[in-house]
Amino acid sequence: MKRNPNDKNKEEVRVELKYCEHCGGLWVRECGAGVVYCENCQAKVADLPIPKKKPSRITLPVGRRTLVEDCGREIGEESDLEAVGGVA
Repeated sequence: MKRNPNDKNKEEVRVELKYCEHCGGLWVRECGAGVVYCENCQAKVADLPIPKKKPSRITLPVGRRTLVEDCGREIGEESDLEAVGGVA
């Protein structure tokens, strides 16, 4: 924004478009305010219980790996399946 030298007594406030992280609605907040909920949702979110433990890094469950020791074939031995020419 350009400032007009004739308007010295006008106060400028920078704003940014933000979505509410509770309801998803769009609203405008002052730049750098750090508020993530709209005015309607702030009271609702304040009433929510505080989580007991801090959320940790999300990981997928991983089962035990299967160890294949003796599969019955020697390395380099041809199998019953043979490749047929063409594009797979």
